[in-house]
Amino acid sequence: MSVDVVRDAYDRRADEYTDLFCSLEAMDERDRAFVSRWADALSGPVVDAGCGPGQWTDFLRRRGCDVEGVDLVPRFVDIARSRFPDSSYRVGELHDLGVADHSLAGILAWYSLIHTAPEDVPRVLAEFARCVRPDGGLVLGLFTGDRLEPFAHAVTTAHFWPLEDMTRLLAHAGFRVETTESRVEPGKRPYLAIAARRAPA
Repeated sequence: MSVDVVRDAYDRRADEYTDLFCSLEAMDERDRAFVSRWADALSGPVVDAGCGPGQWTDFLRRRGCDVEGVDLVPRFVDIARSRFPDSSYRVGELHDLGVADHSLAGILAWYSLIHTAPEDVPRVLAEFARCVRPDGGLVLGLFTGDRLEPFAHAVTTAHFWPLEDMTRLLAHAGFRVETTESRVEPGKRPYLAIAARRAPA
C-alpha cells in the first residue's frame, strides 16, 4: 500500500475517524495501561509515529512525556493541533521521522504500521532504530493472526501480523521484544501490542 494511497484515504475520512476514536473514552483501559507502563519507564523525547488526530500524543504528554505527534495526513495534524493545543504535532512519514540519529527515548506506533505493505515494514523499522537511542523503547499496536495476510479495513487495505513474523523483523532492525499482549473479543479483530527495546550499543 503506497504512502499516497494511505494519505488520501485517511484524508477523506479524517473527521469521521476523529469522531469515532479521538477521545479518552475510545481508548481501551487495557491499552492505556500497556502504553502507560512503557512510557513511565522512559526518560527523554518520544515520538507518537502515526499519531492520527492526536489523542495518544496528548495522553503521553499528560503523563509527563516530552512527546511530539507525527502523522502522514495533514488533516489529522490540523485536527490534533485544534483539539489538543498543548501538545506538539507535525506532518511527517514513518520512514522519515525527521529527527536526529539516536535522539529519542521511545517511539509509539499505535496501529501505524497496519497499512504499510509488508515489504516496506523493514524500512520503517530501520528508521525507528535509527531514531531511538540504545536501550530506548518502541511500542507497536497491530492486528494479529496466524499468518501475514491483507484484509479489507474500513479505510484502506490493512494486514494481520503474526507475532513471530513481527518479532523477526524487529530483531533484524535491532530491537528485542520484551512484552506482548494479545486478546480476541467477539466482533473485533484480534489485537496485539508489542513493547520492544533497542539493543544497547
